[in-house]
Amino acid sequence: MRRGSARLGFLALASAAALAACERPGGAPADPGIATASLGAETTQHQAAAPAVARAAANRATTASRRTALVDATQRLAPAVVSIHVVARQRVANRSGFDLFFLPQQDEQVIEGYGTGFVFRSDGYIITNQHVVAGAEKITVSLADGSDVPGEVVGQDPTTDIAVVRVKRTGLSTAPIGRSNDLMIGEWVVALGNPYAYLLGNSEPTVTVGVVSATGRNILPTGEQPGLYLDMIQTDAAINPGNSGGPLANASGEVVGVNSSIFSSSGGSIGLGFAIPIERATSVAEELIRSGAVRRAWLGLDVEGASGMRDWRAAGGVPVTAVTPDGPAAHAGIKRGDVLITANGHRLRNYLDWEAAKLDSHVGDAITVTVRSGSDTAARRIVTGDLPTTTAAKVTVLKSMQLVTVDAGIRAEKNIRSQQGALIFHIEPAVSRSTGLQAGDVILAINNVRIRDAAQVAELLGALPPRQAIRVYFERDGQILFTDLAFA
Repeated sequence: MRRGSARLGFLALASAAALAACERPGGAPADPGIATASLGAETTQHQAAAPAVARAAANRATTASRRTALVDATQRLAPAVVSIHVVARQRVANRSGFDLFFLPQQDEQVIEGYGTGFVFRSDGYIITNQHVVAGAEKITVSLADGSDVPGEVVGQDPTTDIAVVRVKRTGLSTAPIGRSNDLMIGEWVVALGNPYAYLLGNSEPTVTVGVVSATGRNILPTGEQPGLYLDMIQTDAAINPGNSGGPLANASGEVVGVNSSIFSSSGGSIGLGFAIPIERATSVAEELIRSGAVRRAWLGLDVEGASGMRDWRAAGGVPVTAVTPDGPAAHAGIKRGDVLITANGHRLRNYLDWEAAKLDSHVGDAITVTVRSGSDTAARRIVTGDLPTTTAAKVTVLKSMQLVTVDAGIRAEKNIRSQQGALIFHIEPAVSRSTGLQAGDVILAINNVRIRDAAQVAELLGALPPRQAIRVYFERDGQILFTDLAFA
């Protein structure tokens, strides 16, 4: 019965179609058999095409569901991500204490390093980490189109671990810049980088995805990590060696941070990655492009450091340990022994919070602090000034080494123990390698002659006969060291 009913329905449909097909323009009748056969063929084709149409629709729906916001964010950002290959020379440390008694035979080894960057301006300016390009003698940048081009360091700032590299290209795709100050804990982020660098055969960056784990993280500096990693963005997106300098982006494909460091016992990602806030990175980058260096703000006070971090609740803030006479803090009425409670409205728990408050300040900016002095609490306004080393008169020796005379302000800025001497303000890498001296060292004596100021160093070196060996005593990180030198 069911079979006959179904067949009847089909025949009725066919007969109606045949009658319609028989009506032609001009009233000429058509052959009903031909019409019926034609209709049967069309119906069969329709039945055969239906599954294919359904599959195509299903594929389109699946593709649409796969194209998430994170996929769009990656595609938006990837054209601006580059790989950075660095060739540098590294001085090998002295093998024993006896090496110090001989003229320096500085062994060097050539090392290669890899990192990531992203195009900040279409005329070839790239943001990366300072530790990626530190000591670079040759830089090769791999662009998104697969081409390798030479790069040069425009400027670098070890304090914030930000550097700018430039390539001679124009019209490059730039990374969309977002903001980090409104990030929400738990929101999705994408990290792009080149953890395997040239070991992979294409130029596409590696993409990892995670969430914002925390914001405002302060990381305690170490000997291997001289920068101040403050107010950092913490993420569980995998960040591995080679990712340094790459962008951390939100779900809209906007850069919110610069991937910089990880906590790991193995060297690989364990879900503790950190990124520099993009506002700081771009501010430093603009200053490096404009002047080649960062003009750092100075307040003229020191606070209790790492040794007092565990006692911050008892202190109720950050104790002031020293105030530079006639410095910005002294002009604001702050004294040694005062306790800083807040800075620009942010609670100060330890010295890293204080460093974070200073780090993004520019010369001439004002920092409002809440200060407890004895039993009194009051607000003070500190107007920042230039670093004493920046404004101090420079004396050039050995053609490329700049010295400044140590005074009270410079002692406070650099935390120098010695009362007098000549601070090495700048030294070329080649001179540093050949002498063993570094920027920040304080020359205290030459051949047992105590150094009073920078000009005296120039006089002594200028009076040396050819091939005269000298012994230079200097302070570095609070320790007194010496090196033996000979000049042709």
